[in-house]
Amino acid sequence: MKRCLFVDDSSVIRKVAKRILGGSDIVVIEAATGLDAIEICSSDMPDVVVVDGGLADMQAADLIRRIRGIDGAVKPQILVSLIEVDVGPIMRAKRAGAQGYLLKPFNRAQLLESFRVLKIAA
Repeated sequence: MKRCLFVDDSSVIRKVAKRILGGSDIVVIEAATGLDAIEICSSDMPDVVVVDGGLADMQAADLIRRIRGIDGAVKPQILVSLIEVDVGPIMRAKRAGAQGYLLKPFNRAQLLESFRVLKIAA
């Protein structure tokens, strides 16, 4: 079973993601801050990490770099979650190690398609 860490300061976004992905073969873990995400990744790296582009405690690119810097057997696929298509944040996230982006608010089809592209869910 795949594990996904959803890092977003909005409990509503995390709850929607958990509800959508929970029905598939994915266990969703939640983090409200970048520091919480680093702690989770340090102890047990998930297969996928979705990082909010607007976290209050750190920039998304910094969080992605820190996650990429954690040694371990699992090298997660990372998406940055943004409220609009903006080339600057997308490119910063990709240079930091993200594979792509997800626009929010998202619906079931959009979220599942993002995971299909990553070859995580069918």
